[in-house]
Amino acid sequence: MRKDWQIGAGEGDGVRSLIAFYPQEASNSNVSIVITSLGADFTRLESFGKVDAFAENLVSGLDRSWQRPAGVKAKLIDSKASKGLYYIEYTLQNPGESLRHLFSVLGIANNGVYNRLYTLTGQFVDEEAEKYGAKVQKAVSSFRLI
Repeated sequence: MRKDWQIGAGEGDGVRSLIAFYPQEASNSNVSIVITSLGADFTRLESFGKVDAFAENLVSGLDRSWQRPAGVKAKLIDSKASKGLYYIEYTLQNPGESLRHLFSVLGIANNGVYNRLYTLTGQFVDEEAEKYGAKVQKAVSSFRLI
């Protein structure tokens, strides 16, 4: 991210840790990475299923538009697997709020002891698409596990 973005870290619980990047000014845009420890049987992303099924389960699990009163509406836009990573694009919209665009990339790596799931998600709302959309998408697409 550019130097005009802040960095924040959430408190880990021994299983997960969180780091977020966000603009200095008030905004609904950010990029965050969550690192989650996995069991020994999760060695590849395919352990969670193929990318399309995984993405569909993720997004449908977030959707509450069927409730009365309606909750958040979630829509899967795209999903693909490339170079050992899963890329998922989707939108979320709470009733009466702006449409939120989310771009996630997931990968599994081993730190020498444990397998870990790395989930990088960038998001912006419609009103901030021109200002932050390209930056958020570039950050997500640049993600690599080394």
